[in-house]
Amino acid sequence: MTKMIFISLPIKDLAVSKAFYEALGFEYNPQYSDDKGACMIWSESIYVMILTHEKWHSFTDRPIPPEGSSEVALNISCDSREEVDAMNVAAAGHGGTCDINPTQDLGFMYGRDLADPDGHIWGPFWMDEKGMPEQA
Repeated sequence: MTKMIFISLPIKDLAVSKAFYEALGFEYNPQYSDDKGACMIWSESIYVMILTHEKWHSFTDRPIPPEGSSEVALNISCDSREEVDAMNVAAAGHGGTCDINPTQDLGFMYGRDLADPDGHIWGPFWMDEKGMPEQA
């Protein structure tokens, strides 16, 4: 079996979050979705489960981090600088926040962080491994 990762995120509004992730290029998977959660596919091995607070609490009693806090940053690779930029534009246009941190441009690597409507941090980045310095 191929190893996969399912990232589960608590969200306030399922419709808003689903539209946000679709705008960023994630694909909706109805097979793992219902009226309290949706499965959004980034790649054949990376899935994001966006779960209403009610559904989230059916898996754990641990509290949802308060608004404005950061628990993790999820970095995802893109095929180009333009794709990184497009994800930030899409984030800003669909209830998220673009450029929550300074843009990182090292020449061989380029990234711009964004937040989804619930404040979860995503770091889309592009990297040219051939242009990477030996000790990067």
